[in-house]
Amino acid sequence: MHVIRRLIALSTGGLALASVAGVFAAHAAKRRIEPVDAPDADEVRLVAIFEPLSFRSTATHLRGGTVDCWYGGGIIDLRGAVLDPGGAHLQVRAIFGGAQIVVPATWRVSSSVVGIGGLGDGRPHIDLDTDAPHLTIDGLAVFGGFGVTSELSEDEVRKLDETVARSRKRREAAIKLQVTPTS
Repeated sequence: MHVIRRLIALSTGGLALASVAGVFAAHAAKRRIEPVDAPDADEVRLVAIFEPLSFRSTATHLRGGTVDCWYGGGIIDLRGAVLDPGGAHLQVRAIFGGAQIVVPATWRVSSSVVGIGGLGDGRPHIDLDTDAPHLTIDGLAVFGGFGVTSELSEDEVRKLDETVARSRKRREAAIKLQVTPTS
């Protein structure tokens, strides 16, 4: 019994230490990673580190990009995007976080996400042609993960619309600050 208590204590301590190390690593990553989240970007770099993520793509040749969800997450809506003819590849990382990736029902999605967590495709199974648009998702999930769906509830759509509109206003304001001449 003493050995079991000792193993539980060591495991709990190790998990707590890993969590604290993860927080420091997330802070460093947040300073280092510069998001590329313009709706029409063909390659994106989406970041949700200690914050929510709301992104809707209108890319005309989406090739993919990276998604980092560390202690945060949200919705990535790709239904308005057109995949590059060669397909697209998303490299994802979730550490105590994750996201819902919303794609058209006509896209093939293949994944290879490893770790303590992962990626699940919650869409109904449909036999798609081999020439259907193809999105490949791979990466790492540690106590987090990603879900692939093709639909959002009306409430989720409304919240996504509001958040995307606020992001667009912030982006436009930042651009004006960069362009405005200083005295």
